[in-house]
Amino acid sequence: MAMDAQLIKLVNRLQDVFSTVGVSNPIDLPQITVIGSQSSGKSSVLENIVGRDFLPRGTGIVTRRPLVLQLINRPATPATPATPGSPAADGEPAADGASGDNQDNKNEWGEFLHAPNKRFYNFDEIRKEIIRDTDEKAGANTGISHQPINLRIYSPNVLTLTLVDLPGLTKVPVGDQPKDIEIQIREMLLKYITKPNAIILAVTAANTDLANSDGLKLAREVDPEGSRTIGVLTKVDLMDPGTDVVDILAGRVIPLRLGYVPVVNRGQKDIDKRKSIALALEHERSYFEEHPSYRSKAQYCGTPFLARKLNMILLHHIKNTLPEIKNRISAALQKYQAELAQLGDPIDDPSSSTANVVLSVITEFCNDFRNLLDGTAGDLSTVELSGGARISFVFHELFSNGIKAIDPFDQIKDTDIRTIMYNSSGSQPALFVGAQAFEVLVKQQIKRLEDPSLKCVQLVYDELARILAQLLQKPVFKRFPDLRDRVNSNVLQFLRKALIPTNKLVTDLLAAEMCYINTGHPDFINGHRATAIVQERLNPRPPPPGPQAQPNIAAGTSPMQTPLDTTSSGSGSGFFTSFFSKKKKGANGPTIDNPPPVLRPEGKLTDRETLETEVIKLLLTSYFNIVKRTIADMVPKSIMLNLVAYSKENMQRTLLADLYQKNVLDEVLKESDATLARRRRGQEDD
Repeated sequence: MAMDAQLIKLVNRLQDVFSTVGVSNPIDLPQITVIGSQSSGKSSVLENIVGRDFLPRGTGIVTRRPLVLQLINRPATPATPATPGSPAADGEPAADGASGDNQDNKNEWGEFLHAPNKRFYNFDEIRKEIIRDTDEKAGANTGISHQPINLRIYSPNVLTLTLVDLPGLTKVPVGDQPKDIEIQIREMLLKYITKPNAIILAVTAANTDLANSDGLKLAREVDPEGSRTIGVLTKVDLMDPGTDVVDILAGRVIPLRLGYVPVVNRGQKDIDKRKSIALALEHERSYFEEHPSYRSKAQYCGTPFLARKLNMILLHHIKNTLPEIKNRISAALQKYQAELAQLGDPIDDPSSSTANVVLSVITEFCNDFRNLLDGTAGDLSTVELSGGARISFVFHELFSNGIKAIDPFDQIKDTDIRTIMYNSSGSQPALFVGAQAFEVLVKQQIKRLEDPSLKCVQLVYDELARILAQLLQKPVFKRFPDLRDRVNSNVLQFLRKALIPTNKLVTDLLAAEMCYINTGHPDFINGHRATAIVQERLNPRPPPPGPQAQPNIAAGTSPMQTPLDTTSSGSGSGFFTSFFSKKKKGANGPTIDNPPPVLRPEGKLTDRETLETEVIKLLLTSYFNIVKRTIADMVPKSIMLNLVAYSKENMQRTLLADLYQKNVLDEVLKESDATLARRRRGQEDD
């Protein structure tokens, strides 16, 4: 039994530790949670188990915070002589049947976790402290709080046991209670009883319909099979004559694997008269032993049996879950030890250690920055792209595909090309396809590549800033928030400065492409070939004649010249022809009107205009594709040169120049309050 008691004490200590460090049961410790409606008699059950009158009483919500009640059995010390004149000295009980439940006893006391090293021998003082601390944390009105009260009671009259008393379920707000009080309490209870390692102690008044029990209803929501729920039936003595709970105890109504235990508590008159719990327990024993329905099973009824049953259930539950608890504690311990190691030792002498710390942080930061860009980081993600891989995605997926998708003819129509051809010919119509018109058009399209190219620069800058933000999440920067802010501002300023030459190099690339149209490029289709291709499209050759047929081509005439020689056939529908055909006849013959203020090409394209338009379109497509390939290749190279590679090579020098100074070192290495508190708690827990 000693070993069993130690197991419960171990769990109690873990609960205290988690409450002290502000961690709410992270490994789901085994515990018995007490739930029931406000009128079910929960408080009386707990006081009977303890053997002391110590819980707040009243109307409405009395339990407004979870009460973690840790009962610890300890042997009584030898009795000391009683004070002369006291009831104990005279061998008489207290007046009116009181047992002295509120009197001091050196063998019984309570301790609160929020008031360490203070023992409460008077259990009335324990009640007052519960009320005081509840009002302090939850307010003096009827609000509730999720923050638990941890109370440990030492007594030779209790079994080592841990219970969590939760607020009673209610449906209708009363007085100053919040309108959503039912929802608040329900959420609090579910937070405790949904955990797989929680044993649910559902308290129900036996003189009510069990099917309508609020506690059992809530328990069945999280434990539908009843495998971890034990029922307690109170007010058995108040049932109608001729009725009993035998069917419930036999599991014929709502079966529970852990069964039910009937108990008899003090009534309100007994409490008002301060009837001792010892007398109440004696009355309970007599009731079950003498009742015709329960006398055969009296040993399985009453508060003492309930306490023993809960003690055994909790012990078995702890033993069953102990391996899992040990594993999870070991894992959590390793995690926090590693975190404590990362926090490092406190800097007691800044003048001697700050320089080395800053140098180490900057060096590690810059190495991590380069590794993420090069793909050589030790903790590469298997879930998403990061670092240099994201920059590669910007280059080859977003930018390259975006450049390739630009179609020159989504903005240029055939009529636009005809207009430019006439404008580029000046006052004298050109005899051949105008090179000037081609250059104007191709430069307009090259200009369209500038915006996506500069956008690519910005995207890469954003990715570098993303890497910076990722690295600043490391524990060392949480430890030194001033250093983190200083590194963040310095690196961003460094990257913004590098944007200026990068953007200039990119715009210069586009300006160079527009400055010189290299029609001698080996991949560029020349004018003669373009004309031949267009002529072949417009005038496909007939199928080859038979062996006796002779070609009927005039001497000195080539197929390429034939369409050009026939352009006059369609001259009647050309731009100028169609304009000058709109003439009026005056008294002396045809008259000539003034040209309109805005003159646009009209009418159907002539054969010559069609040929020249198609040739220019073919030339434009050929050259623009060359430029797009060049820009898709050179812009990423320019960005890598002036932004990415420049950052890898020069960032560390810039950070050292700014941070590695005596007046800065002392400022940036001030540890955060969270770090100091975390190290202190870690050292205490360790």
